[in-house]
Amino acid sequence: MAKAFASQGDMAEKTVSFTEVGEGIYAFTAEGDPNTGVIIGDESVMIVEAQATPRLARKVIDCVRSVTDKPISHLVMTHYHAVRVLGASAYGAREVIMSDVAAAMVEERGQEDWESEFARFPRLFQGHEEIPGLTRPTTTFSEGMTVYLGKRRVDIMKLGRAHTAGDAVVWVPDQEVMFTGDIVEYHSACYCGDGHFGDWPETLANIAAFAPKSIAPGRGDALVGEEMVAQAIAATADFVQSTYRPAARVAARGGSLKEAWDAVRAECDPKFADYAIYEHCLPFNVARAYDEARGIDTPRIWTAERDQEMWAALQQ
Repeated sequence: MAKAFASQGDMAEKTVSFTEVGEGIYAFTAEGDPNTGVIIGDESVMIVEAQATPRLARKVIDCVRSVTDKPISHLVMTHYHAVRVLGASAYGAREVIMSDVAAAMVEERGQEDWESEFARFPRLFQGHEEIPGLTRPTTTFSEGMTVYLGKRRVDIMKLGRAHTAGDAVVWVPDQEVMFTGDIVEYHSACYCGDGHFGDWPETLANIAAFAPKSIAPGRGDALVGEEMVAQAIAATADFVQSTYRPAARVAARGGSLKEAWDAVRAECDPKFADYAIYEHCLPFNVARAYDEARGIDTPRIWTAERDQEMWAALQQ
């Protein structure tokens, strides 16, 4: 196995789609790259997820300007990861919103995550020189909050741990549309390196309980229609459980990380090998599943040094 992540060799530009998922509500997607949501209110616009750099954020802004000239007033981050938040400065939003847990994670591990993701995703961080620093919120919430874009109500809430401990979702009740961040993916691997496998299925069930008519997932195509929504939620649950179960069995008998890697590949490769960023996510997913199965509740912070330790363990 090469001591490099699959994403380091992915330099091909992706095709952008801008899909209306409800009246005045859009999903910006790009073939498995991080997605962004757009919610147009009476007087202003809310953006959900900032992209990795101001350069990429401007691609979102161009799409927004193709449908409205209203100002961008709010920017919501569903979690703290660098590829989601470091493009924030381009939008000029007066309010930048995160959960209190996500905001704490920016302080605890945001710099390390930036440095780690910068090394893993060279294409996404083209133009990184424009990033002014870590993205910090102007507004935080504990369980949930409501924003009114004129008459349009937007609910921002925590429904449980999953992709990270601080995950938030965004719900637009008048159209029954939800932005899930990386809790839900579509034909894209879940990145579980900072995840909570034991909580993730229940969090997905909490999302399903809203019976969304459409979902803008963290990665992959917009999910329009209840059938597509249900399929994506079920596939995400299957991915998470298919990753955790074999790793947990290995950990329970005192097996090694390499044995967990082999067991997870045996279960996941036949079902998910063609998913976007699958090979990139796999080592992180196995390492985190192995840790959680051994009782480590808080994901360890990823650094370049830890990346190399993981590669060494996986090649034993």
